[in-house]
Amino acid sequence: MDIYLSAEKFISDNYPGSVVLKDEPLKKHTSFKIGGCVPMLVIPESTQAICGIYKFFKDNGITPLIIGNGTNILAEDCELPFPVIKTHGKAECVRLISETEIEADCGITLAQLAMFAQKNGLTGMEFAHGIPGSLGGAVYMNAGAYGGEMAHIVTKTTALGENGIYEVFGDEHDFSYRHSVFSEKSDIILSSVIKLEKSNKDEILATMDELAAKRRASQPLNMPSAGSTFKRPANGYAAAMIDQCGLKGYTVGGAQVSEKHAGFVVNCGNAAFEDVMDVIRHVRETVKEKFDTYLETEVKIIDRNYRG
Repeated sequence: MDIYLSAEKFISDNYPGSVVLKDEPLKKHTSFKIGGCVPMLVIPESTQAICGIYKFFKDNGITPLIIGNGTNILAEDCELPFPVIKTHGKAECVRLISETEIEADCGITLAQLAMFAQKNGLTGMEFAHGIPGSLGGAVYMNAGAYGGEMAHIVTKTTALGENGIYEVFGDEHDFSYRHSVFSEKSDIILSSVIKLEKSNKDEILATMDELAAKRRASQPLNMPSAGSTFKRPANGYAAAMIDQCGLKGYTVGGAQVSEKHAGFVVNCGNAAFEDVMDVIRHVRETVKEKFDTYLETEVKIIDRNYRG
């Protein structure tokens, strides 16, 4: 039997609340709106289902791509030869475990989590409200904005590794700029515990609204992108360097360095994977020549040769 027919039966028999999409365009599941068809995209019904479905594929010699909300991915726009497990959509349980602690599944978005915190009078997540990714992805890369980052609030993470489910506590996360202990692993983040502080609900909401207004004013939120394209280099800021190179508005095909924020490469409506890659390459070469600085991508690039 074809492996994907077997996978569909396995999922139906064991995790019937999961969603199975066959020959699914990945562009429907990425904020860049770019990405070719994958043979199967699964949205598991729970973190338990994530573990079971992932194990099924691995036992059959296949490594699936794990995505959350698809907001930090640039995927090649060809037929992609691997399945995708998407955590956002089902694995989104969130609960208070103490007066100041929240435990949440990996698939919940940071916006959902920040609103849950606000409604329970907990401060410390306001910075994350406008970050479009999922909790799992945010912990993986230590997402941050406006002076806040996941390192400040995550106290425990449960993950799936080669030897089964394990837990990471406190400093074991090894958080640094856009990095965690998971960054060099293929392990799957399943859930995390967030430690916050009690505060006034109205004041928390006001701060979130203020930060949202700043984002709208400075970022091209009306255009498909994967957020900040490049990591901050040690000797400055990527957006400032790109701007000083006169690259705002630089365009290849349907991809462009945003005219609003030079740190964003945006899809003007019909960008191909190679359009974006050409823009990234040109920006890197120009910045390297002017500032002797190599810009690393913050965006995760997935091509047909992805192996996990």
